[in-house]
Amino acid sequence: MTTDQTVPDAADATEIEAADAAQGPGPASANSGNGGDDRDYRKGPVLLRGRQRPDRTTDQRLLEDGGSSDWVHSDPWRVLRIQSEFVEGFGALAELGPAISIFGSARTAPTDPMYQLAEDVARRLVDLDYAVITGGGPGIMEAGNKGAKEAGGVSVGLGIELPFEQGMNQWVDLGVDFRYFFARKTVFVKYSSGFVVMPGGFGTFDELFEAVCLIQTHKINKFPLVLVGSEYWKGLLDWLRTTVADHGAISPGDLDLLQVVDTADEVIEVIRAARG
Repeated sequence: MTTDQTVPDAADATEIEAADAAQGPGPASANSGNGGDDRDYRKGPVLLRGRQRPDRTTDQRLLEDGGSSDWVHSDPWRVLRIQSEFVEGFGALAELGPAISIFGSARTAPTDPMYQLAEDVARRLVDLDYAVITGGGPGIMEAGNKGAKEAGGVSVGLGIELPFEQGMNQWVDLGVDFRYFFARKTVFVKYSSGFVVMPGGFGTFDELFEAVCLIQTHKINKFPLVLVGSEYWKGLLDWLRTTVADHGAISPGDLDLLQVVDTADEVIEVIRAARG
C-alpha cells in the first residue's frame, strides 16, 4: 500500500463489501473457507484474517433476535462495565473538593479507642475544610464517616461488592458502590489529598502500599501517608527498614514517604503542614 492511498469512506466501504459478496470468495478461500482468506477484515481497530474473519458483521449480531445471553458475561462487555464504574465514580466526586481518605479495619468495634480516634480525626479534617472518604463499610470506615457527618462535612463512602459485604454504613451522605477493586482504588487516589491509615488488615495494606508505590515511582504527586498507631505499625516498619531495605529491594529514603503518629493532633499537624 502506498502512503498516498486514501481510506474509503463509509459509502465506498459498503459498495466494496457488496461487490466482494457478489464475486464470491477469492482463490484462497475457495479451497479452504475463512481459514485460507488472508484479506483484511476490519472490526473497529481490530484486524482479522484467515480463520479469525467472522461470517457475520457486528451489526448483524447486534440486531438479530434470540440467541445466547452469554455476551453479558464476556470480556468486551466487562470493559463497558469497567468504563461505567469510572464514569460514575468520577462524575459523583468531580465537585467534591479537597478530601482525605481514612482507612482501617472493618472489624474495629465502636468501643475501641481507634474507632473513637478515627471519629476525632474526621471531625478535625472537616474543620480544615476537607471532605472525608472511606470504604463506606463498618469499623474504622464507619467511624470516619460518622465523625465527618456529625461535624457537618461531606461524608463519602466508596463501597465494594463482596460476598460478606454489610452494605454502606448509615453515616455516608455520598456513596458509590463498585464491582471492581481497581476502579475503586483509582477513585480513592484521584480524589484524595492524603491517606490516614488506621490499624487494619489486608484491605488496608492494599490501599497503603498501592499509594506508596505510586508515589515512589512518581506516577502520582506526593501526598501525606499517615500511619496511626506506632505500636501497631512497628513490626511492619522494622521489617521494611531491615529485611527489605537490606536486601536492596527498596531505598532507605523510601520509608520517609510514611509518617507514623499516635494522636489526632499529630494527624492534623501532618495534613496541615502538607497543605502549606
